[in-house]
Amino acid sequence: MEKREAERRLAAKNARKQAKQSKQTRKSRPVSRDDTETVTEAPYRPDTASAFGRMRGKLKMPVTGTITARYGMKRADGPSWKGIFIRTAPGAAVHAVAGGRVVFADFLRGFGNLIIVDHGNQYMTIYGNAQSLAKQTGDNVSAGDTIASAGNSGENTETGLYFEIRHNGRAYNPLDWIR
Repeated sequence: MEKREAERRLAAKNARKQAKQSKQTRKSRPVSRDDTETVTEAPYRPDTASAFGRMRGKLKMPVTGTITARYGMKRADGPSWKGIFIRTAPGAAVHAVAGGRVVFADFLRGFGNLIIVDHGNQYMTIYGNAQSLAKQTGDNVSAGDTIASAGNSGENTETGLYFEIRHNGRAYNPLDWIR
């Protein structure tokens, strides 16, 4: 009986601790004026040692179109955008923003037809929602190469391209990298 009571007290203490941590997390999240959650970007430390890092602010858009969702905006159905969505015509050519090696080219639930290009030094670009893929895993690409065609293969209702830039696994605002 005494052992059960000690376990109950410990469980209650842990529950209070978790509730307190959860409350602190909710308080620390930035909230926009319309009370929707947004993502704040981690401070980017300029990387002048790598070729891709030196291209910040100089990359071309991967596809011509209209940006309809921006990094950090709250999605209607869940987490905030970790990239941008560019609405464009079905079949529009999607171009690699920089040279690298394709490390993934396949369908991925939530992203549709997806290509991930590794640019070295832990930099990757992610191109999702494609109608079709023009490159395969292992292919080398140069800046400007057509790697896919824009489409509607993901869970987005619009035709276009989902685009992310990641460094060390962390998403950064692609608009800071594109001129």
